[in-house]
Amino acid sequence: MSAISGLSDLSTVAPVLFRAACPECRARFELSAGALRLAIGSSRSTTFYSFTCPECESAVRRPAGERIVELLTGGGVRTLRLHSTH
Repeated sequence: MSAISGLSDLSTVAPVLFRAACPECRARFELSAGALRLAIGSSRSTTFYSFTCPECESAVRRPAGERIVELLTGGGVRTLRLHSTH
C-alpha cells in the first residue's frame, strides 16, 4: 500500500489515492480514501485496513503497521478505534 497525491499547482490539490492489490484476483488499482477503512486496535494483530476489490468484489483485510496507519490517517481514511473489553 502506498499513497499517491496529486498536486497540479499550489492552489489546487487533487484527492489522495492509495495503491492497493487484491490477494484473490491479483488486480492492482488505486482507491480513494472513501473506499478504505482503517481499524486501530490495541495490538499489531488487531490493527488493519480493509476495502472491497473493485475487480472481483472480494472483501480484503490487510494488517496495518505504523507507517500504513500514518499514510491512511494522513490521507483522510475513515478510522475506527477498537477498544479492548478487558
